[in-house]
Amino acid sequence: MVTFDRRCFLMSGAAAAVALPLAAAGELKRRLGVTTDEIDEDPVVASKFLREFGLGLAEVRNVWGKYNTAQPVDKIKELRKIFDDHKIKCSMLGTGFFKIPLPPDTPEGRAILDNQWSMLGGAFERARVLGVNKIRVFAFTYKDGEKPNLANLPRIHELLTEASRRANQQGIRLAVENVRGSYVSTGAEAAQFLKAVRNDTLGLVWDPNNAGMSGEKAFPDGYKQLDPARIFHVHLRDYRKSANGKTEWCAVGEGEMDNLGQIRALLKAGYKENFTLETHYQSPQGKAHASRTSLTALLKVFAQV
Repeated sequence: MVTFDRRCFLMSGAAAAVALPLAAAGELKRRLGVTTDEIDEDPVVASKFLREFGLGLAEVRNVWGKYNTAQPVDKIKELRKIFDDHKIKCSMLGTGFFKIPLPPDTPEGRAILDNQWSMLGGAFERARVLGVNKIRVFAFTYKDGEKPNLANLPRIHELLTEASRRANQQGIRLAVENVRGSYVSTGAEAAQFLKAVRNDTLGLVWDPNNAGMSGEKAFPDGYKQLDPARIFHVHLRDYRKSANGKTEWCAVGEGEMDNLGQIRALLKAGYKENFTLETHYQSPQGKAHASRTSLTALLKVFAQV
C-alpha cells in the first residue's frame, strides 16, 4: 500500500496547481501561428521557423513572391506537401478579395467585380487544397485623405452577403479584416457591419492593431462593441507613435497594444478560434529576425494568460 504524508499531499496539490496553467498555456500555443511571408517567401524556410518554435499553424497570404490566389493550383499543392512534411496546418487563407475601392455600378465597374468573383472562386479551390475552411476578405477601401461615403454601405453589405452565400455553398467561412482605409477599419465600424450583415458564415478577422492605427482605442473600447461569437480569427502584433507623432509598427512589447488584456478578454468571452502573429514591423536584420523578436515576446505574453 502506498501512503502519503501531509507534506507530500500538499506538494502534490501544488504541482497540480502549476500543471493546470501550464497545460492551458500549451493549448493556447497550439492555436497560434504566423503569416508565412512575414518570415520568408519560401514556405520551407517559414515551416522550419514555425517548427523551431513548436508551432503548427500558418496563415497563408503571399508565397514564393505572389499572392496565393495568383499562384497556379499546382504550386498550392506543392505548398500543401511542404506543410504536411513539416506537420503544419493552414489556419486561414489570406486574400485581397474586395480590398479595392467600391466599383461603380456601370459596365466597367461590373467587369471589375467579375474579376473579384473569379478571385474568390480561385480562393475556394486553394482553400480546399490546403484543407482550410476560412478565408480572409475585406470590405472595400477608399483613398488616403478621403472619408468613407456612407451611402455606399448598403451596396457593400449586399456584395458581402452574396460573397458569404457563395462561400457557404463551398463549406467555407469568410472573415472580413478590419484595416485602415477600409469601410471596416475599427471595432466600432466592424460592430455596425456585423449587425447589418447577419450571417453566421460571415465574421471578422479582429485586428486590434489595425484599429489602433485607424485612431481607435482598440482595446478595450473598440473590442467591447464586438460580438465575440462573430470573431473568426485574431491578428496580433504591436504599434506605437513615432517621434514625429505618426503611428508605426514595432516589435511586440515595445508599443501601445495591450496584447495580454486583449487575449484574456477574448478567452473570457469564450473565443475558441486561432491567433496569428502578423509581424509587420521591419527590422534592419530582415523579416525573419523581426518575426523572431515579436514571436518570442508574444509567447511570453501567452505564458502569462
